[in-house]
Amino acid sequence: MPASSSSDNSTVRVGVNGAAGQMGRTVCDAVAADPDLVFVAAVDPSAIGETVHDVAVAGDLDAFADAGCDVVVDFTVVAAARATLPWLAEHGIHAVVGTTGFGDGDLTVIEAAFGPDDRPNCLIAPNFAISAVLMMRFAEMASPWFDTAEVIELHHTRKIDAPSGTAVTTIERMAAARDRDFAADPTELEVYPGARGGAGPRNIRAHSVRMEGMVAHQEVILGTLGQTLIIRQDSYDRSSFMPGVMLACRHIAEHPGVTLSLDPFLR
Repeated sequence: MPASSSSDNSTVRVGVNGAAGQMGRTVCDAVAADPDLVFVAAVDPSAIGETVHDVAVAGDLDAFADAGCDVVVDFTVVAAARATLPWLAEHGIHAVVGTTGFGDGDLTVIEAAFGPDDRPNCLIAPNFAISAVLMMRFAEMASPWFDTAEVIELHHTRKIDAPSGTAVTTIERMAAARDRDFAADPTELEVYPGARGGAGPRNIRAHSVRMEGMVAHQEVILGTLGQTLIIRQDSYDRSSFMPGVMLACRHIAEHPGVTLSLDPFLR
C-alpha cells in the first residue's frame, strides 16, 4: 500500500537519494528544516557512513524501507534513477524526482510501476523552482499569439545535457499550444555551425549556454509585428528549488499515478 501523507495530518517521513550531491545536500537541509516533514534516511554510495542531520548515509536502497519512508526525493542521474524508481514503487514509497534525461521508454516503465490504483505516486519535474513553473506556463499562454520564438537556457558548467529539461519541456508546451509552425529560420549562412542553436518542434530554436557563476536561467523570446515579449526566469542558488520540492513531498500522495510537472501541485 502507498505511504500516508500530510493530508491525514501525519508527518511525512522523507528519504533523500543522492544525499551527498550538491542538490541532495540542499534537499536534506530543507527537509530537516521543514516542520511538516521528518528527515529519516539518506542514501549515497559515495558517502557511506557520513552523517547528515544525525542521519547516517547508507549505500543501498533498503535504508529507505528500513526507515519507513513515505516519500523519497531523487536527485541523481538517470542511470541510477532507472533502478531506484521501480524499487520505490515495489516498496510502496512515493517518489519526488528532479533527475532529468528520461526517454519515452523510461517513462513507460515508470508509469507501469506507479499508481493510479493502490500503488504509490511519482512526480518527475524538470524544474522545481516555482518561478520556472510559472515561466513555462506563461510561455505556453503566449505561444499562439506570436510569429517567431526562441529559447535560451543558461546553466553552470557541470550540466552535461543540452538543451536542459526545462527548455525541452517549455518548447514542447509552447508547440502543443499552437495549431501551426512558427516562421521558419531565415538564416542562409551559418558562419559557425550551431550558431543558430537546435531546432525543436514548430520551428522553436533552443540555445544552450554553459557558464561559470551561473546556476539555472532561461529566457523565452517571442516576436511578432513591431513587438517582442521576453519571459525570463533566474535561479541564483539551489535553495530556489526547495519550496517546490517541499511542496511536492507534502502533497505527492494527493496526485495519483505519474505527474510530469509541478503545475498540478500549484492549483
